[in-house]
Amino acid sequence: MGITALIPDMTIGQLYVEAESRWGEIWDENAARLLVLLMFPRKHRKIMELHGDMIEHGQPVMTVFHRPRDEVKLLEEQNFDPRSASYQFVDIASSDLGPWMQQLMSQEKWLRSTIDVLPVPFSMGVPAQRGFEPISMLCFRHPDVDALERYYLPFPPKSIPGKCFVSLPRRQAAELARQQAEVLGVGRLEKKAKIIQQATPVETLPPQVKSQDEASLDAVMDNFSDQMLEEMASEVEEVVNVELPFAHQKTEKAAEPIKSNDESLDGPQSPIENVQIPEVVEAEPEIEMSDVEIEFRALVTELLEAGVEPSDMMDDPRWEDISERAMAIGFETWPVFLQLTAVQ
Repeated sequence: MGITALIPDMTIGQLYVEAESRWGEIWDENAARLLVLLMFPRKHRKIMELHGDMIEHGQPVMTVFHRPRDEVKLLEEQNFDPRSASYQFVDIASSDLGPWMQQLMSQEKWLRSTIDVLPVPFSMGVPAQRGFEPISMLCFRHPDVDALERYYLPFPPKSIPGKCFVSLPRRQAAELARQQAEVLGVGRLEKKAKIIQQATPVETLPPQVKSQDEASLDAVMDNFSDQMLEEMASEVEEVVNVELPFAHQKTEKAAEPIKSNDESLDGPQSPIENVQIPEVVEAEPEIEMSDVEIEFRALVTELLEAGVEPSDMMDDPRWEDISERAMAIGFETWPVFLQLTAVQ
């Protein structure tokens, strides 16, 4: 089995240059590799992004997706609907191609053919166009996708920029990188050396031996303190409480205001009303959403209410436009899509 990592703003050609520094011994520069094109319904894209997680392979597999824009007219001239499929270029070792396609060919009945990848004609005036020699490569397509003879690109297949999905062999990747940062090619993380502080030994002092003179002096002081305590206790027992002559008068005068207070308490008292304290309701902070996210949520909710299955929502013509604008601002639609469909 493999482990898939997403590397943004990358091309397959750049990964070739950085392969040895990224993956070390996993990458075999002498291994024979080839580039193939996979075509499948657009709703299968998320599954194909992580296809390597279910396949046992020995070398890194690099994939990148391409979406036709200016090339749409050239595909429609071949009676082919460009919106009916996703296009994935896969750079893979020759020894891994069989296991990679075995399940798709045997169980899902994918079809194999040959396709010509051609540069877009310069007469179309496509910006940032680069010419390259025509390439004839293997093409594997889902049975629901029509056959296609020619595919057009504004630049070579290994120079397509975007999100590259790299599937590394799980066993070898675990030995090379134990953390996700290393899998993404950041480099090995050096383990921090543990600093062990040794406690400074405390010298124990030997017990002090008192001399005979000091011992006799301590005994005299203890005896003297015992005698002082006995004398103080006897003096306390001899104390007699003497009644003061003005004690009764002060007590009577002090009782009079208390009596007047009692009389005032007997009078009518105003009732105390219970005052309700208004509850303070803290308003929850609202999460700001972009216009694209609001529009995407509204579209998914509308399709769910209309009874459209989640797997068929990507066929809606509005889906592609919102997905392109979401990708432009860096908004991930897939987690929101899973959240909304799970609620239903």
